[in-house]
Amino acid sequence: MNQLEQIRIFVELVKAGSATQAARQLNLATSAVSRRLKELEARLGTELLHRTTRSMTLTDDGRAYYERCVRILEDLDEAERELGSRSGELSGRLRITTPWSFGVSHLVPAITEFMYLHPRVEIDLDMNDRKVDLVAEGFDLAIRIGELEDSSLVARKLAPVSHVVAAAPDYFQRHGRPQSPQELAGHQGLCYANLKAPGQWLYFDDQGRRQSVKVPIRFRASNGDALRHAAIAGLGVLCEPSFITYQAIRQGLLEPVLTQYRWYQMGIYALYPGTRHLSPRVRGFIDFLGKRFGDHPEWEAALDPFRA
Repeated sequence: MNQLEQIRIFVELVKAGSATQAARQLNLATSAVSRRLKELEARLGTELLHRTTRSMTLTDDGRAYYERCVRILEDLDEAERELGSRSGELSGRLRITTPWSFGVSHLVPAITEFMYLHPRVEIDLDMNDRKVDLVAEGFDLAIRIGELEDSSLVARKLAPVSHVVAAAPDYFQRHGRPQSPQELAGHQGLCYANLKAPGQWLYFDDQGRRQSVKVPIRFRASNGDALRHAAIAGLGVLCEPSFITYQAIRQGLLEPVLTQYRWYQMGIYALYPGTRHLSPRVRGFIDFLGKRFGDHPEWEAALDPFRA
């Protein structure tokens, strides 16, 4: 049996978790799968799996070899799909991870449009705010918002995002409108919990100097949509990304203040492993998002009248 077939059987065995299940997937006898694994280990001169009657776990050598084998098979499949897509038609599965709020409001509509344009593309979308290891968990692409940490990942900026200080008109009627950032210290803050200092709001003054104000926290949440709902209900003032607040501002449910100041600004990025060949469907999707969102996306354009 050639090396490639041994690799395929080994990968399927690890994914399945048992020789019986792997044999069923490969349409082979269970004894054949076990025999192929022994042949592979003998050829490599190392044990790949710890096996008992009830469980099967990768050894350290096995884990490293498995990761390389998965990449080999993915690259091979990608090469075949790329040859088949010379006509320009994108195909294959695209695994994406994105934060929840941005995913629901903006990425899902973009994905829907992209899939209509490319009917042979399949999307597997993971939406949450946790940190994801793209390589270990098999993701092609991550959409990330904020300041990026140093890593081996390649980042492409898709669009800008600014923060907006806002509250319900009713709240300002009851508590007054702050005339300067420092006056926010006397208001009730609705703060994003996943920051190192949720109540410390950053801004730049008219001289371009970085400043901050400490806002008393009345309500803390790990989701921006929850903070928006609390603000609309009149519970306090928030400082949230424009893509979360702009629709409520357009509808008059929230009123931005202190717009003459530049509050914390960040970017929306597409991240992908720099060690892998970028497939046509991944590159096509990133290009599509860059054009769809642009340098002045709708969530920023909605704030132009208030900034003027």
